[in-house]
Amino acid sequence: MENENPSIISHLSVGTNDFERAVAFYDKVLLTLGCKQLMKYPGAAAYGREYPEFWVQIPIDGKPATVGNGSHIGFVANSKETVHAFHEAALDEGGKDDGAPGPRPDYGESYYGCFIRDLDGNKIEATFWDEGPK
Repeated sequence: MENENPSIISHLSVGTNDFERAVAFYDKVLLTLGCKQLMKYPGAAAYGREYPEFWVQIPIDGKPATVGNGSHIGFVANSKETVHAFHEAALDEGGKDDGAPGPRPDYGESYYGCFIRDLDGNKIEATFWDEGPK
């Protein structure tokens, strides 16, 4: 297939109970990864580098947003420094540390990442796969 997208995911979304606060959080945190807000509708905002791949929104069913136990969203970082910048920005914006930046050999020899809980408790991650010279 010509111009086939290598990703298997079109987009992901997390729910929020405080939309404006969540948007302010993701505006700053995702900027560290070279992402920006690409679309915004009442109660929904989309982020990406080129395409709207990650959404934060008020749940459409009108019920409170809840956290998925066992689920998280991993974002691609382009360097170890970017993982640290993501982690620091998230903490500065009120996120909670859920795993400081560092290697995680159990995930793979080249894995380097961090975990954060956003303002609604959703688990997010920045991951860098260091495939360079050892």
